[in-house]
Amino acid sequence: MPKQVTNVAADDALTTIYRLSHDEQEEVIAARVAERLDIKPASAAGMLTRLRRDKLVRIDGRKRISLSGSGFARAEQMVRRHRLAECLLVDTLGLEWWRAYEEAHLMEHAISDVTEPLIVERLGNPKVSPFGYPIPGSDHGHPLSTRRLTDLEAGDSTTVDRVYEEDEQLLRFFDEEGIRPGAGFEVIEVAPYRGTVTIQLNGRPLVLGLEAARRIWVP
Repeated sequence: MPKQVTNVAADDALTTIYRLSHDEQEEVIAARVAERLDIKPASAAGMLTRLRRDKLVRIDGRKRISLSGSGFARAEQMVRRHRLAECLLVDTLGLEWWRAYEEAHLMEHAISDVTEPLIVERLGNPKVSPFGYPIPGSDHGHPLSTRRLTDLEAGDSTTVDRVYEEDEQLLRFFDEEGIRPGAGFEVIEVAPYRGTVTIQLNGRPLVLGLEAARRIWVP
């Protein structure tokens, strides 16, 4: 009989904490976890209580949440499988780039210790996901950047390092405008009082709202 997939909700919570703290360098609190998982605060509180009981997370006196050693290892395993699934979907199956996060979320729990090395071999041991995030366990080659497009000034020229992967509508917009990892651009204007950043991309100006610009990381 196939092994039953269990603890999906716990894994989703752990990977959310991982992405917030590790990938985005954000302070993690229960309200932020609930918002990201799109669940009620009471449901998030109950989940965090169970994860704390199981010694997978720590919660300090200021209600800040962090992963324990075992929690981090479990989250990293799931994030690795998720990003391998993204690579499989985009690079091998030809799925549209902007659909990959949601579809990979459906697949990540089905990847086992048996199938994972087969996927890695078929893909040629990829180092980063289609959205520019390092695949845990691979040699990415450089530290994860914490700089965002909103940290740049007019006249700065750089490339896209990675983009926020969890908003399908935003990814579709990025896809239409050519905002992908490796794309080069120049900052033309930063207008915080108008709430916009204007960049030169693919030979034309593109105006981005600050919220979208914050979802783009640069080297």
